[in-house]
Amino acid sequence: IVDFMIQRNMEVLEEYEPLNSPNATKIFVNGVWVGVHRDPAHLVGTVQNLRRKGMISHEVSLVRDIRDREFKVFTDAGRVCRPLFVIDNDPRSGNRGNLVLTKEHVQKLEIDRESWAVTEPEDREKMDMGWQGLVKEGVVEYVDAEEEETIMIVMTPEDLEISRQLQAGYAMPEANPDELNKRVKAPMNPTAHTWTHCEIHPSMILGICASIIPFPDHNQVKLNVQLIRYSTDRISSL
Repeated sequence: IVDFMIQRNMEVLEEYEPLNSPNATKIFVNGVWVGVHRDPAHLVGTVQNLRRKGMISHEVSLVRDIRDREFKVFTDAGRVCRPLFVIDNDPRSGNRGNLVLTKEHVQKLEIDRESWAVTEPEDREKMDMGWQGLVKEGVVEYVDAEEEETIMIVMTPEDLEISRQLQAGYAMPEANPDELNKRVKAPMNPTAHTWTHCEIHPSMILGICASIIPFPDHNQVKLNVQLIRYSTDRISSL
């Protein structure tokens, strides 16, 4: 990765002169300052495309801190990552503002599911799609806790459509107070104009112990915390 960024006009630390480029972005790899770059937006976009195309590992984390002018790359072990849907923000794409996941991907998954039962175990890895196929095509992306602080995540695809309508100037209909069983949703922020990722399911923001609680959104917070504590004790005793 360091050699690739050097080929993309990264100045190594030994040759860096702060007086010539005081506003350059610092490049860190696993916490080590390796160089600086004068066009960080282009560099970050290039490395992200490499990760989404499978040319570098999907477990590599890319964190750009615009305020501190830092770009951090993490490849070390021990980072907990979780998957998210990717939203296409390429200005040259006709699918801009929508999920990279398309109907063609869903159809391939349906075909794989139908042929899964009649396929030999050694041939299942060669199937057209599957989870690894979604990762290799850039539909799903793994992010860790630090990279999650620098991205914009929308909760559901429906919320993404609502946000797009708000940006277009449409007024959203008010909720009907007679529908008592309707799920209460947080109001959308009209100032949020860019989303980078989407949750696969809202429950995936929870951890392992919290996700096994039935209907956690209908319980009191202190009850959920108590159930998580009990689940953690049971798992640690196994």
